[in-house]
Amino acid sequence: MKAEIIAVGTELLLGQIVNTNAQFLSEQLNAQGISVYFHSVVGDNPDRLAAQLAIAHSRSDLVLLTGGLGPTKDDLTKEVVARHVGRSLKLEPQALKRIQRFFEARQMPMTENNKRQALIIDGARVFPNETGLAPGMAVKHEGVHYLLFPGPPGELKPMYFKYARPYLVELSPDQHVVHSKVMRFCGIGESALESRLLDLIDNQTNPTIAPLAKEGEVTLRLTSFAKSKADAEQKMASLIREIQARVGKYQYGWDEETLEEVLVRQLHHNNLTVAAAESCTGGLVCHSITRVNGASQVFPGGIVCYANDVKMGELGVPPEVLGQDGAISERTARILAEEVRKKFKTDLGVSVTGVAGPEQQERKPVGLVFIGVAGEHKTRVYKVNVGGSRHTVQTRAAKLALFYLIRTVEELVGNQSG
Repeated sequence: MKAEIIAVGTELLLGQIVNTNAQFLSEQLNAQGISVYFHSVVGDNPDRLAAQLAIAHSRSDLVLLTGGLGPTKDDLTKEVVARHVGRSLKLEPQALKRIQRFFEARQMPMTENNKRQALIIDGARVFPNETGLAPGMAVKHEGVHYLLFPGPPGELKPMYFKYARPYLVELSPDQHVVHSKVMRFCGIGESALESRLLDLIDNQTNPTIAPLAKEGEVTLRLTSFAKSKADAEQKMASLIREIQARVGKYQYGWDEETLEEVLVRQLHHNNLTVAAAESCTGGLVCHSITRVNGASQVFPGGIVCYANDVKMGELGVPPEVLGQDGAISERTARILAEEVRKKFKTDLGVSVTGVAGPEQQERKPVGLVFIGVAGEHKTRVYKVNVGGSRHTVQTRAAKLALFYLIRTVEELVGNQSG
């Protein structure tokens, strides 16, 4: 079944709001094994919407429309679709009662134009709106199914789950599922990751592999077509094992997990704590960790030691180290990580010092960063070069600090179990 999504609303074309509905619907349709071939956005213009419907009718089996079901004159979707399928509009009694109750409960007068929201296409299946006013609907014309949804995501999403998804299951009861898993990596670039998996990518069939670079991270989306989710995961299992055999040391998580979530979970699970000393990242590591619920149990605090006076006064970096090696150096990163660990009496200490830009510092290039991770018996310092803008350097450096902490926790746990 070929599907396409038409979003209706001039506000989308003006960039006043983001079309998150299309993303949501594509994700849901994909999970049901329905392929989405086209996305389009049309303003509040009946002629242009009619033209887009004619195009969609010629190439798709399923057309989903979002927006344009409200009470005002520019809410045109129902009228245009009704003309397209050659049917009239009629009042839907239950929808009208719901709208009337809404205004009565608020002791507000109901203007006549609000009745427009209770209009449906004659013969359509109604999708009640339990979080808003305008109902959605589904109508079939010449073998093409048209599904109309309200624009607000808070109304569209529950309507889809409760009414539209069962409707689509009825259309294709034997439809295969499309199941995806996302493998999340850090500490390796997209091109380096792809080069190690090139033969797998070139020869992919089912499952498929799709690399995607993010700021300071890389993901692999594995997608399998199968009769059930269990079958799809079975198809993926051997591919996942092969990927992990090649680049598993860079993987930190799955699906929507973040580095900070994985780190906090690992610290909790192993009864470990960490403190941070940050120079060039300016507190970004601390901020990332404290965004996670329960972080206070594993993260007592940190220090932003941006100035050298703070590095010396708060964390005991000797003046001669700053004079000989500089603030951006392996020795400084090592001392910062060890001293912040002692200061906060934690199991681990992490430090970040580097050149965020836009100018060089200490005759060192923009993007040079030292990350220290100190434990009770060992301190390791990582020297990395992360190019880009000041924001990019800071973001990548903070993510690498979290990643190296994750790896350190894994090593500690592995050594204890061994």
